[in-house]
Amino acid sequence: MSDRSLRGMRLGAQSMETESGVEPAPRQRVEYRCADGEQVFVMFSAEADIPATWMSKTGKEALLVNGEAPDTSNDKPVRTHWDMLLERRSLPELETILADRLTILREKRGEKV
Repeated sequence: MSDRSLRGMRLGAQSMETESGVEPAPRQRVEYRCADGEQVFVMFSAEADIPATWMSKTGKEALLVNGEAPDTSNDKPVRTHWDMLLERRSLPELETILADRLTILREKRGEKV
């Protein structure tokens, strides 16, 4: 080839635009802290509504530092499966059902009842 060969650009790798005069959107750095003292820093837009809690990378819930505590008064108490079962059946009734099911299971296994 000759000394004056054309040189190409890599597609998508480089831009011909310059970044002069371009300002990034205003941001704010918000700090959250877990109960065990782990610090979590998150960048938000300056216009964003900041949540009171944030999940850390370790799966713990972190509270906003210098912020209001989240309002948990509207939360319903957690109902377990056992609580819902007790709403439908009484304890003596559950014991009878359990005994019947264990008898059926033991008969299927060939155990003496």
